[in-house]
Amino acid sequence: AVPPVCKLMDYGKYKFELAKKEKEQRKHQKVINVKEIRITPNIDEHDFNTKLTNVIKFLKLGDKVKVTVRFRGREVTHSSLGVALLERLGQCAGEYGTVENRPKLEGRSMFIFISPNSKSEQTV
Repeated sequence: AVPPVCKLMDYGKYKFELAKKEKEQRKHQKVINVKEIRITPNIDEHDFNTKLTNVIKFLKLGDKVKVTVRFRGREVTHSSLGVALLERLGQCAGEYGTVENRPKLEGRSMFIFISPNSKSEQTV
């Protein structure tokens, strides 16, 4: 249009509306929590199953899970046991989540992250 049409408005009201929209968007966002499960490389079968149950429970709730293998003493020389253990756990929990990275060794602990599958995949 000639001349250009402009609208006079209250800047305070405009800022309030923007803040209101932003707050509404934040309300609909899902906050992702990271839960940590600690295990040792020489874990027994029943204890492993208990930890696996906890991992599955966290994944069903929609939380990310960090599984940590803590090496004590000279156990760190047998890090292949930790890799095998983490891969086995990732494979068992594969129905409920996906492993984000390969087992990583930092100091005396090795870890992986498992992120939950989307809700639509879990219902199938």
